[in-house]
Amino acid sequence: MLILPLSALVARRSAVRPMLKMALAWIGIFAVGLLIASQRDRLSGVIAMFDDQQVSGTETRIRMADDGHFWANVEINGVGRRMLIDSGATTTALSMQTAKAAGLDLTESPFPVILSTANGQVTARSATAKRVAVGNIVMTDLGIVTSPAFEETDILGMNFLSRLGSWRVVGKTLILSPPPPHI
Repeated sequence: MLILPLSALVARRSAVRPMLKMALAWIGIFAVGLLIASQRDRLSGVIAMFDDQQVSGTETRIRMADDGHFWANVEINGVGRRMLIDSGATTTALSMQTAKAAGLDLTESPFPVILSTANGQVTARSATAKRVAVGNIVMTDLGIVTSPAFEETDILGMNFLSRLGSWRVVGKTLILSPPPPHI
């Protein structure tokens, strides 16, 4: 890694002292890069500050992505996925791959359902996710639908959002508040 910068310094035919300073600067830059790479586990807390999703008190905050949507890091029955939060979707919809990875029983309902989506009508299977977590918010027994027509897209719909204590958008941040505790 040092050969290219050092060869560039030699090709300049500069005086020895400035060339040594420049060589030491390059060595320092590479040493800092190597140090950061080797200590990335210890630096994960600093990196998390720039994450799109953060837990703040009891709330989970999700920054708007560059595409103008809110994408959440979601855990479904222990399987992590990045899901689009869609308040226009009635139900949480999972790709077949995600549903299978999460171990959902796709034979739970003997009859398929017909859904009206933005892309037309779709035949889907319904199932129940035992545990769905977004940040520190956990929902149990959440109904989902799945279909090959969804391809690789996973959507967190209104059946999740409506069970929250509240959800709102402030600026470019979606704020999810957990449901109130049961009495």
